[in-house]
Amino acid sequence: MNRLTISHANVAFIFCCRDTESPVRNMILIYPPVAKPCEPSGGIAKLSGALNFHSVKHTVLDANLEGLLFLMEAAVNNRKDNFDTWTRRAMRNFNKNLCALKDRGTYQSIDRYRRAVMDVNRVLERSVDLDSIKLSLSNYQDQMLSPLRSGDLLKAAEMPEMNAFYPYFSRRLPSLVEQSQPAIVGFSLSYLSQALTTFAMLGFLRREYPWITLACGGGLVTSWLRSPCWNDPFTGLIDHLVDGPGENAILALGGINDGRNAHYTPDYGSLYNTDYMSPGPILPYSGSSGCFWNRCSFCPEKAEGNCYLPVGSQRAREDISSLVIRHRPALVHLLDNSISPSLMKALIEGPPGARWYGFARIDKELTDIDFCMALKRSGCVMLKLGIESGDQNVLDRMQKGIDLETASLALKTLKKAGIASYVYLLFGTPEETVYGARKTLDFTVRHSAEISFLNLALFNMPAGCKAAESLETSSFYEGDLSLYCDFEHPDGWNRKKVRQFIEGEFKRQSEISAILKNEPPFFTSNHAAFFSPE
Repeated sequence: MNRLTISHANVAFIFCCRDTESPVRNMILIYPPVAKPCEPSGGIAKLSGALNFHSVKHTVLDANLEGLLFLMEAAVNNRKDNFDTWTRRAMRNFNKNLCALKDRGTYQSIDRYRRAVMDVNRVLERSVDLDSIKLSLSNYQDQMLSPLRSGDLLKAAEMPEMNAFYPYFSRRLPSLVEQSQPAIVGFSLSYLSQALTTFAMLGFLRREYPWITLACGGGLVTSWLRSPCWNDPFTGLIDHLVDGPGENAILALGGINDGRNAHYTPDYGSLYNTDYMSPGPILPYSGSSGCFWNRCSFCPEKAEGNCYLPVGSQRAREDISSLVIRHRPALVHLLDNSISPSLMKALIEGPPGARWYGFARIDKELTDIDFCMALKRSGCVMLKLGIESGDQNVLDRMQKGIDLETASLALKTLKKAGIASYVYLLFGTPEETVYGARKTLDFTVRHSAEISFLNLALFNMPAGCKAAESLETSSFYEGDLSLYCDFEHPDGWNRKKVRQFIEGEFKRQSEISAILKNEPPFFTSNHAAFFSPE
């Protein structure tokens, strides 16, 4: 198996392909189930942009969206009489609820929205007859197979018929292969929720079309390849695993050696349609990869050695503006780990012409009312903020690089400017104690009027993280592909106690529970911006 990286990708790799001609006749790029079906894949769009720039023929398939709709429509068309009352109602109103999720008016009431989402998800849950599989709009779980074990992923490849999406891809892939006659099929695997179905599809293609070269990249694959435990278990199934941003790697497979590490404007092409479950098209865009701060002791980006690679604020602004003119999205989703201040200023100077949101670091700019009002005028409707803790000592020891006074003022200033705040809190880090967790509770209650949405996370120690070197660690999940490890907390603040605190104390505060009720089920931050005022 070849491992392709930006620095090592070259034309020589394509001569290892199975019975392909040079240059490659055609390739297929696939975004597999399951991920939130509310917007196209930004990663696939970037690959398509690179291939189109060099006139490499290819076909793009959002198998995530197609597969989910296929299963739900099949369930509705073949519904059974013995379903419970909720399921019968959900199936009867399926098309109505899908339309509701595409209607801006639904997002004026969290209760109306929640009912539509829960009913759509109910149809999806009941579309699977296998008791071992639990399927939702944001996850795929199999009690028999774990995406954390390479052996189980290989079993998924050996027995694709056991996957819930087999009725979909066993029809769709042959049709697509016959139509496109590809030499290469590539998968973008970003989330654990996609892994089992990705391998089932890989196994199906390997069995039915052994001459096709199979490639796999994406965020999850990159994390695997950079794990200290990686031992290359997929030889014989996958021909090429792509480490990091994949544009140069996919070009190399297509017979093009572009050593410039050039930036290519994403191309959404056939990805841009009206079937996504959102009130208007969402356009995802990455102004960078990696994180410009890259110092937080707990961060997987740092543990994996991911470098910060910005597109450049002016080029990013030009890209976004041109894509907005072409596609007229309802919302731009900036995918950066943290939107740089320079990109924010560029968007202020040249508003993209659409509402937008994304992650931002707490800094002095966000305490400036004039700056925040200018952000609002540029189209910013929501910022996601990783405050993590309400204890300054914890933040300092984690090297977060923010202070709580600045965070407090930023939340108040964003509120005054009319920009929603989606705040992320992290509990159970080695630096935190129950005392620190209660300070986080106090901080959150004091700022409950300024916080629009809350994400509460339990800390997972990244495998290979330097912060773990001074701690006693153990396996977190059973599996050779696990990216995290458990640890003995120096103050006994273990996961059980953290969970008890979150459920029994933190969430029970009336001010906090009121914020948590605003959370869009399944779609979370991807839909939260639609609840923000115009």
